[in-house]
Formats: sequence, structure tokens, C-alpha cells
Amino acid sequence: MGPSGSGKSLVGAALAARLRARFVDGDDLHPRANVAKMAAGTPLDDDDRAPWLDAVALVLARQSPVVVACSALRRSYRDRIRASAGDTWFVELVVPQTTLRQRVSRRDHFMPATLLDSQLATLEPLATDEAGARFANDADLESVVSRIAAVREAQSLR
Repeated sequence: MGPSGSGKSLVGAALAARLRARFVDGDDLHPRANVAKMAAGTPLDDDDRAPWLDAVALVLARQSPVVVACSALRRSYRDRIRASAGDTWFVELVVPQTTLRQRVSRRDHFMPATLLDSQLATLEPLATDEAGARFANDADLESVVSRIAAVREAQSLR
């Protein structure tokens, strides 16, 4: 989880490979209307996000093991996912705003860089009472994935 440019797709795919899990990019689960709205530079609201969050939750509830890259910016969004997929463990990728801005300005994606501010305004970091952990995406891909896998393994052994 995290805003655009945090590395969700890249880290998620690598983590899935490490865990021998299926990878699903949450961007592929958006209804067409959401994609069109974002492509036009309009931020999604909670009503727009609801069917998308339900689709993410359905994938998590029905497929195992699976890693899904999705923004899940607010706690209420994560709670909605957990309502259907209660054992979901969230990984928040933390990246400085300047880096996020550089990344989103260089990529070819349906969500324009102009929407990053709305995502940052919406972001509620993962709380300590939520299942999951926050990780700085500040190193090479292998190092970041190794940190995530090690913490996940340690937490599942408790």
C-alpha cells in the first residue's frame, strides 16, 4: 500500500515471486469509470473507490497465496478490505514526497502526476494496531523485499 510512485507494483511483484505467490496489480481491478476519471485528472472519492476495494478484497479472500498492490490510503479502506479478507497483512511503502513526485512525473500511467497531492492528502499511514508494517522503500529492490519477507516471517511465527 501507499501512494502512486511508492513502488507498490515493483515491490509487490518481487515479493510475490519471493513468496511463490500470485501477484495482482490493483490498478487492473479498477472499474473503467475510475480509470477514465483519474486519466482526466479528477481524484476518486470514496464512492468511486468502494467497488474497487471490494474487488481487491475478493481477490485476497479467494486466492492464496496472493500479493495485491493497491493504494489502500485510508484506514477505512483497509478495514473494508479486512472485512472480507480478515487475514490481510499490509505493507506500507514509505517514500519521500520529492522522490514520489520524480517517479510519477517520469512514468506512463493512466493516473497523472497532478493527482499525487490528493493521494498524499488522503493517506493515513498504517497504524501500529493494524496487521502489517511500514517499510522505507529506500534501497535496491532485493534489499527492500528481503526486509519485508523477514518481518512477515517473524510476525507469522508469533
